[in-house]
Amino acid sequence: MGGTRPRPLHCHSTSCVPTAKVPSMTLSKKDRHLLPTLATPYTRIAVIGAGSWGTALATVARRAGREVVIWGRDAKIVDAIATRSENPKYLPGIALPPGIEATTDMAHALSKADAVLIVTPSTTLRKICAQLKPHLPDGVPVALCAKGIEARTGLLLGEVAAEELPGHPIGALSGPTFARETVLAHPTAATVAFHFRYRDRLDPQDSPAARLAISMSSESFRPYISDDLVGVEIGGAVKNVIAIACGMMSGAGFAENTRAALITRGMDEMKTLAEVLGGRRETVTGLSGAGDLTLTCSSTTSRNMSLGTQLGKGLKREDCFDGKPVVVEGEVNAISVIDLAGRIGVSLPICEAVHAVLHQGADLTHTFRDLWARPIEAEPKALGISLDHPFGEHA
Repeated sequence: MGGTRPRPLHCHSTSCVPTAKVPSMTLSKKDRHLLPTLATPYTRIAVIGAGSWGTALATVARRAGREVVIWGRDAKIVDAIATRSENPKYLPGIALPPGIEATTDMAHALSKADAVLIVTPSTTLRKICAQLKPHLPDGVPVALCAKGIEARTGLLLGEVAAEELPGHPIGALSGPTFARETVLAHPTAATVAFHFRYRDRLDPQDSPAARLAISMSSESFRPYISDDLVGVEIGGAVKNVIAIACGMMSGAGFAENTRAALITRGMDEMKTLAEVLGGRRETVTGLSGAGDLTLTCSSTTSRNMSLGTQLGKGLKREDCFDGKPVVVEGEVNAISVIDLAGRIGVSLPICEAVHAVLHQGADLTHTFRDLWARPIEAEPKALGISLDHPFGEHA
């Protein structure tokens, strides 16, 4: 309930929280592993959003020894987390670790936080930031844990948050992570990305990425650190669209060869978009790109895969998910990804195919047949070869 006080922690002293070693970033690239240094964990983490992933991240932070408060709109869920250590709506039957405070009061949730995780749908980010702003302590870092691109502006979520929350370091936590497995302590890894701020030298203590990674680390949750926020965000946004493509082809009766091709070429589309926007191609080969893409495209529990599969079997959109109004991030992302790609002149054939089927009424079978019959290109693209496909539209 609003204003619920935290249960007693096993240890309130920050001296009881061990500092951890991370590689120094003051050395040359080849020598960075030689000089470990200390990063100080955050003491109190506020998680904004009490859905399945918000609850999972609150669990991760609590297991890592942090004080944790989770904010949610639904008073029943908040009360259940606070009094029974359970989220009966999103993670029924799973016991959460004791000591997670829960509240519907945004001001209370943020009042003593020294790090914030926003775990609400990407479409609500600007509104949530406006709610946070009056209560957010000065300089507190904010990590975004949803994936997407703002449809109206074509901005990455980090850019949206930076507009709304000036003066706060903005980052992202992203990777191949299903909430239920994370809460059940299955070994899980993710990437924490913030732009590193260079002064005379860079200590990991100055990097919110390093501090948040240490703050979330436990025996079952392993974060990796990145300074490529753009690359991490692009991986998270585009992979949902590629997952719908994999689902469509699976539902249409195609198997592993097809999925492997879509995953590989889909990752190339992610790399291309990330690079044009200032990210690094190699970031997309990491957890937030290839890892997340592989997980989402290989799981029957993914909403994106599930939507694609049902459409591939011939269901109409309104009949998918038994007619229930289920929000699928990739369906929304397809619009914003294609709009952004169009603005900057980037070709994303798989994403374009998904967008055409979802939002332009294109026939699924014909669209994916045309995708396979596009001009034959070189791998890598630097070879500069493009040949008309014998079964393509120019044949």
